Amino acid sequence: MNDITPSAKLDLPEQPRLANKVRFVTAASLFDGHDASINIMRRILQSNGAEVIHLGHNRSVDEVVTAALAEDAQGIAISSYQGGHVEYFKYMIDLLRQRGGAHIKVFGGGGGVIVPSEIEDLHAYGVTRIFSPEDGQRMGLVGMIRSMLEACDVDLSPYAPTSLAALREGEIAARHRPLAQLITALENDRVDPALRKEILDTADTLRVPTLGITGTGGAGKSSLTDELIRRIRLDQGDRLNIAVISIDPSRRKSGGALLGDRIRMNAINPWNGQQRVFMRSLATREAGSEISQALPDVIAACKVAGFDLVIVETSGIGQGDAAIVPHVDTSMYVMTPEFGAASQLEKIDMLDFADLIAINKFDRKGALDALRDVAKQYQRNRELWSMSPDQMPVYGTQASRFNDDGVTALYHGLLPKLAALGLTLESGSLQAPAQRYSSGKNVIVPPARSRYLAEIADTVRGYHRRVGRQVKLARERQQLQEAQRMLVAAGKDADFDDVIAERDNAMDGEAKALVASWPQLQATYAGEEHVVKIRDKEIRTRLISTTLSGNPVRKVALPRFEDHGEILRFLMLENVPGSFPYTAGVFPFKREGEDPTRMFAGEGDAFRTNKRFKLVSTGMDAKRLSTAFDSVTLYGADPALRPDIYGKVGNSGVSIATLDDMKVLYDGFDLCSPSTSVSMTINGPAPTILAMFMNTAIDQQMDKFVEKNGRQPTGEEAAQLRAWVLTAVRGTVQADILKEDQGQNTCIFSTEFSLKVMGDIQEYFVTHGVRNFYSVSISGYHIAEAGANPISQLAFTLSNGFTFVEAYLARGMHIDDFAPNLSFFFSNGMDPEYTVLGRVARRLWAVAMRDKYGANDRSQKLKYHIQTSGRSLHAQEIDFNDIRTTLQALIAIYDNCNSLHTNAYDEAITTPTDESVRRALAIQLIINREWGLARNENPNQGAFIMDELTDLVEEQVLQEFERIAERGGVLGAMETGYQRGKIQEESMLYEHKKHDGSLPIIGVNTFRNPKGAGAPATIELARSTDDEKQSQLQRLDDFHGRNADAAPAALAALRQAAIDNENVFARLMEAVRVCSLGQITTALFEVGGQYRRNM
Repeated sequence: MNDITPSAKLDLPEQPRLANKVRFVTAASLFDGHDASINIMRRILQSNGAEVIHLGHNRSVDEVVTAALAEDAQGIAISSYQGGHVEYFKYMIDLLRQRGGAHIKVFGGGGGVIVPSEIEDLHAYGVTRIFSPEDGQRMGLVGMIRSMLEACDVDLSPYAPTSLAALREGEIAARHRPLAQLITALENDRVDPALRKEILDTADTLRVPTLGITGTGGAGKSSLTDELIRRIRLDQGDRLNIAVISIDPSRRKSGGALLGDRIRMNAINPWNGQQRVFMRSLATREAGSEISQALPDVIAACKVAGFDLVIVETSGIGQGDAAIVPHVDTSMYVMTPEFGAASQLEKIDMLDFADLIAINKFDRKGALDALRDVAKQYQRNRELWSMSPDQMPVYGTQASRFNDDGVTALYHGLLPKLAALGLTLESGSLQAPAQRYSSGKNVIVPPARSRYLAEIADTVRGYHRRVGRQVKLARERQQLQEAQRMLVAAGKDADFDDVIAERDNAMDGEAKALVASWPQLQATYAGEEHVVKIRDKEIRTRLISTTLSGNPVRKVALPRFEDHGEILRFLMLENVPGSFPYTAGVFPFKREGEDPTRMFAGEGDAFRTNKRFKLVSTGMDAKRLSTAFDSVTLYGADPALRPDIYGKVGNSGVSIATLDDMKVLYDGFDLCSPSTSVSMTINGPAPTILAMFMNTAIDQQMDKFVEKNGRQPTGEEAAQLRAWVLTAVRGTVQADILKEDQGQNTCIFSTEFSLKVMGDIQEYFVTHGVRNFYSVSISGYHIAEAGANPISQLAFTLSNGFTFVEAYLARGMHIDDFAPNLSFFFSNGMDPEYTVLGRVARRLWAVAMRDKYGANDRSQKLKYHIQTSGRSLHAQEIDFNDIRTTLQALIAIYDNCNSLHTNAYDEAITTPTDESVRRALAIQLIINREWGLARNENPNQGAFIMDELTDLVEEQVLQEFERIAERGGVLGAMETGYQRGKIQEESMLYEHKKHDGSLPIIGVNTFRNPKGAGAPATIELARSTDDEKQSQLQRLDDFHGRNADAAPAALAALRQAAIDNENVFARLMEAVRVCSLGQITTALFEVGGQYRRNM
């Protein structure tokens, strides 16, 4: 039995005795994805008795303050690791004072990011406390939390209004705050009985429908509620005022509660400045059921405050619970397809009472059967024998799917019930679907393909088994032939022709051809030049370089095998660079006279970063520009004077908000030149940024035409120029939303919507012949930086890559039309597995693409970028970082990476300086131009340890594929948080080993400098200037002013394209010419594309 003894009788650490129910709002600051710390803090708050409204990462000051006021919290706790913290916290204090929350106490922390002088400044301004790392060491996490609780243990009931006037007068948005304070008093039973009676009596005279939404825990009630609210607002022109009451259970032992529904709600935010939705979270406290004892009073207060509709969402319930029914006018029961045997339905009390039933997560196995069984049970319970089960109000929904037609069908089923209860409706814009369940027409990966990773694992292992068989046959055939030859030469009888023919017939055609080609291959690489003809043009590559000692070094060295079995094993598992399975590299040779170097820049405004690009590319024939964007841009926002945004404009990256900015950023670089390649490290708003880039390239050529011809191009000439530009531009946009959700947290759009738009981009590329630009850089780098070990980095990244393959195939694209547009991005660290990371990735990808998907040679080639590990950079003995970076760069070059970025040694503490960037670039140049062995391009082949590590890592990756497949593929595993959890576990292991010394790190935990050399006392910081920020704001205002007439229509067309499931990227190509990044992001949020945070 479960022990429900009060905590006082259990052997638990003594908790603070709170005199009042203390409520905290917790969040990570705006444009900040670092949510691990605040998650730890909110858990400790809960376990110490607090009711916590957790908002998650990337929260603006307005969102936090709005939540704190609506939830009537005593305290706010914020983590801030992304800079701009001084402006953020001061703005929060200002807003609280302006909006009636001056008594709410604000706490914060940011590790060492918030320095002592800033802490002192913030305390003086009114922040209750900013905790420093020293506070953590001295007080401990629990001590910090308990000091916060002690400071906030106050009764807020005296702030509540004492009459109904505050709920009846003025704009309804102005009534939100007094309503919140009244709800607190009602919850605490501190309202005058006469006032309470007046509230209930007045509510009885009002015809305001109340909808109750209840269901099993984890069924997706909050997401479904959010989607219904969004459809009401869209369909009814955002004219209705809605109150949402969300109830979560209190913990019996601590009395604390996680009021976690608000984090899932996107549709409650203001649209076009209109605050139409009020939300309040309640804890069950001592109620002992799924609702709060104060619920009837709270519903009545919301009605009195003038709302058109009240929605109540309960905590998760069991089979026998239906406590919500007496308190609402109509109810909805939310469940999932996994309810067990059909007989279990007879035990669910809510099936007797619910007016509508939603079977959510309808993509799961058995969903259609569940729909049928639930409909029949509903029919039996109501004895509706004259109606078909198909007519029962049972709907199949997928609330996590963008624009799900099942949710829309549920919405249309709900509308008549609300209208009958008094909700005034107008004719809406949302069309009712033909069926009552999610059709799956917008599904990313069809459910039938959920085991694709297990199939790939089988394919790769099958290839290895085939190699083993063919190697054995080739060896035996040769041995028999040689034995026969020697016996005949010795004058002996030897008739082995039958057994030789038997082996020969058993060998497949590819194996025989490979063995037969070996002498010619040897001859090809034995000379001084490699000569190939491509389109009647001879391409000659020198195969030998000579050392100072006069010795020849071969560009590609072949094994000296004579055994046909070993020759065949080499050709089938290794082969020369440029030949299947591409283990040694996807191209026969590296480009002559071009290092695989990326020129990385991103700081201030576009003008400053453009100057930096020109500086770092000086003297380089190839311009490989790699762009970092500031956090404002990364989260799809426009720069603004608002303090929580202003402080981050142009810091740690370049600020780009408009097409004008993009043109300045790449001014002076011919984006259509074969020697120019642009990489853009951006994910959430990547489609918009990519559309700006493509338009920049097009406008460059239009300007050249005008300059050359002295006139504007005709319509036909302009169309030809646009078409040519799209075929000519080279580069990569990162756009990998899967790894963002798994490891980095710069998601702004929902995963489903992001993947849909990524598919739109690729479809656009196929239609317009974009073959030299990568539509996605499938990234393991950020997965590794989040803490993953090299096996997980590789497995998660490749599994994400195959997910894009499945998603694009599901849209009807041909494998060879899109696979060449996929690229990869890995981190190189210090672990031995990194040495073979590229070898494993190339071979596994090639085998799967050829043998599983039937792809051609070009599609089989996995091309990837390497960046040296940022995680291996340390503030202690900072000069040692270049040594680590050099080793990581060396193994990347040995492994034939396609491009390489070497981190600067000082990135452990600041944005790199000109001096540190030059040193980082020198690392690559010295390896490529001075290091002797780098003249050879397959140095990893033939080493026993390389072979062993390659096979070992590959098998571990395949095993991880199978684990992900068991969870429904990558998207199914993400739903349960599998990848994120594994990354966190591996990160914790690394940190433990680093701190206990079992993982030696020179200068950090061993061989430490006796003089105590840590980070430099004075750090040169690269920061945007106030002039640059003001310039950006002025340029944005100018852009908005010039396009004020055209932008609304473009945004409306973009929204409609998203609703109608058209190609969104095609619309973006038009919209970016007149709309800014922030305008576009907001427009897509309003139609449901916004990312829904989780815990």
